[in-house]
Amino acid sequence: MMSRKYLPTMRKRQKFVLAAVLLAGGLWSIHAAPIDLEWRYGLVGLLTGVAAVLAGWALREGLSGLEWLTVLLPPSLFTAGVGLFYILLPSHWLARLVIVALFGIGQYTLLLTANIFSVAAIRTIALFRAAVAVGFVMTLLTGFFLYDSILSFRSGFLVTAPVVVVVSALLLLPALWSVNLEEKMTWKLIKYSLWLAVLQGLLVLGVSLWPVSLAVASLFLTTMLYVYLGIAQHHFAQRLFSRTVWEYVTVGIVVLATMLLTAGLA
Repeated sequence: MMSRKYLPTMRKRQKFVLAAVLLAGGLWSIHAAPIDLEWRYGLVGLLTGVAAVLAGWALREGLSGLEWLTVLLPPSLFTAGVGLFYILLPSHWLARLVIVALFGIGQYTLLLTANIFSVAAIRTIALFRAAVAVGFVMTLLTGFFLYDSILSFRSGFLVTAPVVVVVSALLLLPALWSVNLEEKMTWKLIKYSLWLAVLQGLLVLGVSLWPVSLAVASLFLTTMLYVYLGIAQHHFAQRLFSRTVWEYVTVGIVVLATMLLTAGLA
């Protein structure tokens, strides 16, 4: 006989599955709908709002205070990133089917991770460190989709850089919050999210002046997000050592060197 503790978990996971399926179906419909490109961008915005609503509905039992922002942001940003990237894909149905399937899996993973964070804010659970690691990876993946989509508009530094700063701040805030799960918005959390986001915006200037492909530029920004976020998370956890810093910095240097060497080859 199933225990009482098991039933609520099953009901919540069913909500996660339903939310992921509905959002995946919505993503597929964006391409299937016979509308102009401008309207597709509007539908991505609408789907992003729906993602926030569905995530809040699925997780509402464990959310309180700041969690309504930090827990709901990742699923929403992931929806926006994949949705915008989805529009740029070729029209082949198989490629779109793969992206939609991976999007559904990613949404389910984010909802499970968000659930762990909401529970860990109340009591210590064994899966917390794993959830932080998964959240870290999903932040980078979301960042790549968003950066690639933003740079694809080729709007120039004065427009692109501020957008990258805003997007990066929204990505960094929940990722840094997940380390200590603060109950309130702290100045340290705001300061690190904003300053690291500004650094990302400044990197857009270098990317815009260097003749690299869109994919390489997006990968470079994502790699620097990896470096900044990795070091900052270790700092927040009070586990930042010189060896750790050099490990992240080395990755950044290797990617930077690769970008410089491949410039003009695209």
